Amino acid sequence: MKTSFLRIAAIGVALSATIAIAGCSMMGGGAAPTALASGLTARMDQPNARLDRAQAINLVNAYRSTRGVPALAADAGLDGTAQALANQYAQTGTAPATPAGMTVMKLSAGYATFADTFSGWRNSPADAAGLVAQGSKAGLGVAYNAASSYGVYWVLVVAN
Repeated sequence: MKTSFLRIAAIGVALSATIAIAGCSMMGGGAAPTALASGLTARMDQPNARLDRAQAINLVNAYRSTRGVPALAADAGLDGTAQALANQYAQTGTAPATPAGMTVMKLSAGYATFADTFSGWRNSPADAAGLVAQGSKAGLGVAYNAASSYGVYWVLVVAN
């Protein structure tokens, strides 16, 4: 009898934990989680990896919408700026300075996917504030350097 009670209690705790974890959404609300787009979970530390910038900016914009902030438009010129900065970051290992005219620059190193990078930004109060900062357009870059300390380097720039 005692063993059955302990087994039932253990199953109840496990089930409760599973339900609690499943109920957490990526944006912090109560909605059921949804599968992330493949472009957000593609590993950038693989040969011929390609970042889906549109999906990445859409994820940033989904977060901004939960905070009542206008969406950012993807900007090819800012993508070029962000890519150049990511390349520099990956080669030198030194965080680049925010270029003139940018309202925000978010950096990350070591995360292989944009989903992981975004989660890191979202879960850091200072970085989360940057994700919802004033701006109307954004660019994103990623670079991989196998010989570096962190491997994958990310740069998000926001401007008006």
